[in-house]
Amino acid sequence: MNSPPKRPAKNGRTPEYLFRLFVSGLTPLSQWAIDHLREYCERHLAGRYRIEVIDLYQSPELAAREQIVATPTLLKVLPAPERRLIGDLSHEDRFLRGLDIGSPSPREPPRRRRPAA
Repeated sequence: MNSPPKRPAKNGRTPEYLFRLFVSGLTPLSQWAIDHLREYCERHLAGRYRIEVIDLYQSPELAAREQIVATPTLLKVLPAPERRLIGDLSHEDRFLRGLDIGSPSPREPPRRRRPAA
């Protein structure tokens, strides 16, 4: 696995974000979480993020090292401090607060219904 990118110097630049999303297979719930993460990142961090999707079935050793006990689990690796969210990411406000990103946009689009597991 590649080492994570270095955090930008303290020169006033906006920090880059690195997310690791742990899923278990390509199930509807996994795809739901991936779609929400991409949507939120585009809306709030456009051009300043990178997403790594890790399937527990493909990389069980990485999941064990990160102590992943449920999926989907999202890790915000950069910028520090590292944070984690467990669940399908269907609540944008929890995503923003939980990862210390900022406030939701004033006009949030309506939430889509969660797929059946």
